[in-house]
Amino acid sequence: MVGATGTIGRATASALTERGHELVCFIRPRAGPAGALSPEEAARILPGATLRFGDATDHVSLARDGFCGEQFDALVSCLASRTGTPRDAWAIDHAANLAALHAARQAGVTQVVHLSAICVQKPKLAFQYAKLAFERELMASGLTWSIVRPTAFFKSLSGQVERVKQGKPYMIFGDGRLTACKPISDRDLASYLADCLEDPSRQNRILPIGGPGEAITPRDQGEALFALLGREAKFQQVPPGMISAIGGGLRLLGRFSRTLADKAELAAIGHYYATESMLVLDPESGRYDANATPSTGSDTLFEHYARMLSGETEDDRGDHAVF
Repeated sequence: MVGATGTIGRATASALTERGHELVCFIRPRAGPAGALSPEEAARILPGATLRFGDATDHVSLARDGFCGEQFDALVSCLASRTGTPRDAWAIDHAANLAALHAARQAGVTQVVHLSAICVQKPKLAFQYAKLAFERELMASGLTWSIVRPTAFFKSLSGQVERVKQGKPYMIFGDGRLTACKPISDRDLASYLADCLEDPSRQNRILPIGGPGEAITPRDQGEALFALLGREAKFQQVPPGMISAIGGGLRLLGRFSRTLADKAELAAIGHYYATESMLVLDPESGRYDANATPSTGSDTLFEHYARMLSGETEDDRGDHAVF
């Protein structure tokens, strides 16, 4: 497995070991956000797995330090770029996954389960194009494959819990009903990914997936937070065009600075998520369809909010923190 130290990767590793798979995780010697995770800490959060250390972006290290000349049955990849900027996206979402695929084939792997994203169905951003490029490589590999495209993660929708606790308004774009999603927990997504190894109906297929229940909007999320706190809902509306305007200015300046070019891409990512739903896209109508978005699992976002507010669950967004 590659990409095991992120929150979804950890949950997937746990699901795989619980099912009795003999799991080898290939990770960096200093993994996690900013390389803060030591080998000892990695062993603690990945119990039951064999850890091997090296560079997942280097095909030589993957073969030498990861597969070690041994035979493997399957590759599970939760590798994803942390920032989504073009250089990061093409290095990780495409090149690192492709290196892992090539090394896996040499190690006798016949099956690959790959974590992608539902937003690639309407690509506008560098990381989406990088993910799609790898998806095409995987589908053409001749191996058995499952490409899982999940909707929004709990951690991506939890950034305003603390500010609402502090009495601040919940920030929404437009009226808060521009977009919707079916949030999925790390645990439910991990279970779905692990089951792809043994469920023929999930093989050689692109699999969009959401969590349980109806699709919810950002306004729904804010109202639920205030209700859990027993307070009247307060919202601060932000025009989506403001992000677009900022991004346009940064893009012009980015011609002279890679740092500003990266910030322009981050602004474009922010605008995308402010204006596009994380649901299945109907290719004929061009509209997002909540009813066509499959649901799985039992964990709900609002239960997650309740656990965060009670202190049972901590904010674990890492590099995904925005608010």
